[in-house]
Amino acid sequence: MNYDIQLKNNINKNYIYTLLQNIDLTRGIWMIYLAGKGMSLTQLGLLEMIFHITSFLMEVPTGAVADIFGRRISRILGRVLSLVSVVILLAADGFLWFAISFVFTALSFNLESGAGDALIYDSLKEIGEEDRYMKISGRKEVFYQAAEVISFLAGGYMATKSYNIAFAITIIIGAAAVLQSFSFKEPTIGRKKEDQKGKNIFLNQLKESLRVVKSNPRIVSLIVFTEIILTFCTCIFFYLQNFMKGYGYNEAIIGVVYAASFVAAALTASWVHRIERVIKKQGILLIIPFVTVACLWGIALSPYHFIFFILLTITEEIVFIAMSDYINKMIPSENRATILSFSSMIFSFFMITVFPLVGLLGDRYSLSFAIKCLGGLGIVFVIINSVLLLNPGRKIRK
Repeated sequence: MNYDIQLKNNINKNYIYTLLQNIDLTRGIWMIYLAGKGMSLTQLGLLEMIFHITSFLMEVPTGAVADIFGRRISRILGRVLSLVSVVILLAADGFLWFAISFVFTALSFNLESGAGDALIYDSLKEIGEEDRYMKISGRKEVFYQAAEVISFLAGGYMATKSYNIAFAITIIIGAAAVLQSFSFKEPTIGRKKEDQKGKNIFLNQLKESLRVVKSNPRIVSLIVFTEIILTFCTCIFFYLQNFMKGYGYNEAIIGVVYAASFVAAALTASWVHRIERVIKKQGILLIIPFVTVACLWGIALSPYHFIFFILLTITEEIVFIAMSDYINKMIPSENRATILSFSSMIFSFFMITVFPLVGLLGDRYSLSFAIKCLGGLGIVFVIINSVLLLNPGRKIRK
């Protein structure tokens, strides 16, 4: 088969892969599941912290693995480790084994986080169609959100019957994702020539990537902006399970709320490139933080917290797609996976700091109080972000 056709096929294959990779019936119930196994909110926060400590330490090295040995290989390894982590979580009964499962989950996330985007962007770049990335990324997000809807509806329903069934189905679909990961064609663009051996390959890759970042400070500013927003959204995404459970909702209803949020996000995903044309990059950087913080306070104070959660998911979708496009355009192909992994490393740093604190405050006071504190932190971010964007007036007008 023609090489260019194989690269084009990567795009359609990635849609199917995205669906299989993200159908996880445990996603909307795992915190409730572990709470039922005796884990407190503080312990749940510690488990997530273990995930992000692992991710923080391994993000850039795994990104370098993708840049040196191939994004396809990185994806395959990531899916295998993800499958192992779910099996451990189902079989385990105790904090230590839960922690081991979270380590494997983090490594799986690391191996995919930079490699997946890099594989698709460079497939497009090699055939001269990288300008389509934002549109294709939006379409991919529709498949991602469809997988999430399936996960939350089916997972929430299965949890009312048996958690074991939800885990078993997730394991079967995870095995299918492993098989699908073998089908991609590796783009030659951006691949490192293996003319060095051992640690020198990794060290040189890291040094080159750091030089790219230092030469363009805008990469860092966009990464930090994106990961702060995603940290707020991720904290709410996980703790809302227990928050709603405390209000008397069962797993099935919680699954419906999460599914509705992802339907809204899926509808938004295909429109992000049009939204960006209207409000531009500056509009996204200014407006989205205000909307995000308003949603945090709405969740904490309003009886209609689920509506504000849906709005929060929509803002997260806009940020994720738009910022991914902006950042990718500034990164050379040979450093793409490494720098994108650096982005995930920043996210992990924020999560290590914030996520356990939310759990601790939830245990000592209430999750409502913890979310209010998160909202207060968000107000500080909005003020700093607005000052930094609007203060250098000449640059903004230009």
